[in-house]
Amino acid sequence: MRDYHPPKNLLSGRTILVTGAGDGIGRAAALAYAAHGATLILLGRTLAKLEAVYDTIEESGGAQPAIYPLNLEGATDHDYFELSKVLETEFGSLEGILHNAAQLALLSRIDDYDVETWYKVMQVNLNGPFMLTQACLPLLRKADDASIIFTADCVGRKAKAYWGAYAVSKFGVEGLMQVLAEETRDSSNIRVNSLDPGPTRTQLRSLAYPGENPESLKIPEKAMSLYLWLMGPDSAGYTAQAFDTNEK
Repeated sequence: MRDYHPPKNLLSGRTILVTGAGDGIGRAAALAYAAHGATLILLGRTLAKLEAVYDTIEESGGAQPAIYPLNLEGATDHDYFELSKVLETEFGSLEGILHNAAQLALLSRIDDYDVETWYKVMQVNLNGPFMLTQACLPLLRKADDASIIFTADCVGRKAKAYWGAYAVSKFGVEGLMQVLAEETRDSSNIRVNSLDPGPTRTQLRSLAYPGENPESLKIPEKAMSLYLWLMGPDSAGYTAQAFDTNEK
């Protein structure tokens, strides 16, 4: 799907929630979705970054987005259900969620991995997407066509040493995706998939590979074809699939 050319109105009339929307892949996806007609809910922990994305969307002529600051590290199920209530009041339904926010924290042997850090990473990368999805499922079911994208990583599909909680959380994300896809396959309008963007010029990547030349990596905008295809109606019928940006 790297050569996919989405129509300009691909996401017209759709409301899409993007987590980690302040920078990196989340920012690029939010801008791409807005450029193709969607109304965006920008969720993240840094208000200034979300406001910058908001301004860029408005300056580009996109539909007025909404900002929802939330630190996933400390968010509870109550926070997510409060979010769903706000979204229901403001938008009525939800046509898509891109689970993009993630935390790496550190690379370490399991022998030495700090338990508190383990909990924090799992909270952001796995527990948060579960709670957010659960809270928003009624809104997704109200849509005529809805898509949930979980952001994957190759270390969550084939393990590598020292990736600790990050890798385990990404394995969990793949499992969550598959379970939810099977539960919704025949009974709703929701499709559920995971997408590994591959090596991309992001803050998380620079933390994991501090000696790597960032100029050797693709910028987030180069990965957007597949993000658009999966979020839009052209991917109808695809569910429970593990995609990556090397897919043709």
